[in-house]
Amino acid sequence: MAQTSSMKLLGARNMSCIVERMEWNNKMDLIAYGTEKGEVVIQRLNWQKIVTFPTPGEDVRVRSLSWQMDETLLAVGYSNGKVALLDAESGTIISGLIYEDDIKKVYFSKAINSQENLGTYTCNVKDKHRRFLPKLQPMTNIDPCLKTLDQKSFPKGSPCFLVVIMRSGKVHLLLLGALQAGSIDLTQHILHPHEFDVYDVRMNGDCNAIYALLRDGQELILLHFQNQVLQDCMAPMLELATHCAHILETKNYINDTQQCLTEAWETVQLEMDNKLTRYANSQPYGVISAHFLELHVFGFATFEVEEFLTLSEKGFKKIANSVDLSLSNLQSLVFKQLNGAAINMFYFLNTIAGFGRMSHFFESLISPDVANEAMRACGGFVLKVHELQRTIDTLAYDMKLFHAWMIFTILRLSHQEIPDDLVLTEEENIAMADFICAMEPELDDRSDDEDELDSQSQTPPPARSKFNLERVGQYLDNAYLTQLYPRDPVQLWEEMVTDNECLSNCKLFVPHDVNLSLVQQRDKMFNAIDAVFHKPTESISGSFKVSSTVICNDLPPMEPGEDHRDRDLVTCTYYVNEASRTDMLACTISGQEAMILEFSRAGDECVRCTRITLEPGLFTTSVSEDFCYLRFVDLQFYNESSLSILAQSINAGPGMRPHSFFIQFSLTAALNYSTQHRMGPLVKLSEATVSQSIHDIADGAAFKGLDGFSDMLAVSGSRKVATVLSDRKRKMTIFEMEIEEEEDDTEMSQASFLDISKESVLAGVPDAEKQEA
Repeated sequence: MAQTSSMKLLGARNMSCIVERMEWNNKMDLIAYGTEKGEVVIQRLNWQKIVTFPTPGEDVRVRSLSWQMDETLLAVGYSNGKVALLDAESGTIISGLIYEDDIKKVYFSKAINSQENLGTYTCNVKDKHRRFLPKLQPMTNIDPCLKTLDQKSFPKGSPCFLVVIMRSGKVHLLLLGALQAGSIDLTQHILHPHEFDVYDVRMNGDCNAIYALLRDGQELILLHFQNQVLQDCMAPMLELATHCAHILETKNYINDTQQCLTEAWETVQLEMDNKLTRYANSQPYGVISAHFLELHVFGFATFEVEEFLTLSEKGFKKIANSVDLSLSNLQSLVFKQLNGAAINMFYFLNTIAGFGRMSHFFESLISPDVANEAMRACGGFVLKVHELQRTIDTLAYDMKLFHAWMIFTILRLSHQEIPDDLVLTEEENIAMADFICAMEPELDDRSDDEDELDSQSQTPPPARSKFNLERVGQYLDNAYLTQLYPRDPVQLWEEMVTDNECLSNCKLFVPHDVNLSLVQQRDKMFNAIDAVFHKPTESISGSFKVSSTVICNDLPPMEPGEDHRDRDLVTCTYYVNEASRTDMLACTISGQEAMILEFSRAGDECVRCTRITLEPGLFTTSVSEDFCYLRFVDLQFYNESSLSILAQSINAGPGMRPHSFFIQFSLTAALNYSTQHRMGPLVKLSEATVSQSIHDIADGAAFKGLDGFSDMLAVSGSRKVATVLSDRKRKMTIFEMEIEEEEDDTEMSQASFLDISKESVLAGVPDAEKQEA
């Protein structure tokens, strides 16, 4: 006889739109659900909404939700191939990843237990860099909405894997959400790639193997992959992943700083454009330098220059102050933010290069030559930052001198009294003359034939330098420098490198690419850094080996053109039982049958199988007709000893409303009905097991009747709650589980529970629907 479980109705709500995914937080009373609009909503047990994350695009669906264990971080997979990490505590998007295919599922693995012992590498998860590196200053002058969506930080809390499963069968592993820790293409390990579907892929409790549940032709199979690199190098991988996460944060900081530099430089150009640039654009090339030099040396001003100088002294001082302020902002961004980030990057890369010298632990993860090349590229970026800093300092000095000379000239031409502080010294006069001459650098010698060809092809004239500003702006373009930084004759090292080609090609020295802009040097460094993390991906991906193939059941054939993506034929759930060192996987193998597998991690390579059916058995007695014709809708592990099942009646008569059942199935009671098998290259559980009726397992199943059709289930054993989605995924009902008898005021019989919509549920239903009920 079916037993009755203890559940207490906490409330029910009709949602404003269809809910497609639900997931309870393991530690806090937070439930996340995704809507048909692509939104992700996080709310409390009392229905209080905490935060709503908007959809990332039009017609984007939420495919999967997963909370990081005991944290407020939520991983979301979308139908457009995007994976986002959302922080419920701060209400912000931590980071995002973009893949080329639709997402099947994303989830966080269990926490990695990297125990330290004398025989293995000691992983120090503490950030030692904080002792030596100053904290990077926050980017206060950048709009948060304009920030690039790269990795800004890695998941906090215990270290774990982020697993991304694609519809195409590709699986990606990310350690700490940062390090690409291998990938696998499941279609390369099956016999019928044209009749393929992936249902779930899970990492085992030791994080050194994965289970893949998928369709191969007309068979439901489970592939067990072993990975020797994950087994042997977990502690070094954690160390490398930590530094990879810091590098990703620094890369994003550099990108944001460069964006601020571009905006600050545009501000300088805007200030100059008030009058100076407009005047420069109105004059033929080469005339400005000649006229200004004539004014500076001989004191004679042409008619065009006099018109230009009609601006008052106060007006020039205003422009001068604005330009000086903008250049000062540029100097601060380069000297503090960009230079500090470059030094941080060099520190992390230098540490990784040091790891590469410990080949016993990092041989399969780091290539020393590639790490050294990345460090040299970072050194080149540091040199380029210093070069830009000197260029901005020179420009700031020249512009301050130019503005002082302009004000001095205006006062002199208007016969006003000139303050002593505006009178230029001999050195300043020479510097001013050099600056005027450099305003418009000479163009390359061009023949008449070349000029004629350019005029025929309508080639635009070369970009001209406006008051020498391009010496800074060219560093922020993705193009080679047009005006190289002048060589300092005092620097003997530059002379030695120029005269000795062997020094410039020596890998012991940092290369200084004088022709590259800051953007090009940054991209060169980023490409070298990306090459450093190719090896762990290749090593881990190549180490996946199929150790066992488990045939679970036969599946109906796939019809040509059938959209099998939204079918609910196979539903699965996974749980890591640390107490018994087993990995538990439960899946439906047909509409009325399910299989519960327990894989041992104790070294005996055994799997325990319990096969259950919702149909009455040959010797089943005293079962109500309502329990005889049921099919699986959803199932989830409540804890290590209970499996929560959502089932629906399939024999509703004409005009009758179908009803569903919430079943709490005891795995302990079903232990005597399980069979044990030895894991091998091929295990045919479909032939070696027999289904046992759920009604014949004594004290095994506890039923609760639910009114209407239920679509989805979300449970949490640690929170002792269960949520049922019903009425075409528009009604959410929350139950509290494990209620003591003296506290269970809402305990009902099975018959009365079927009328729940007329009593307790109506507390959260609008009045119009109450009248219809």
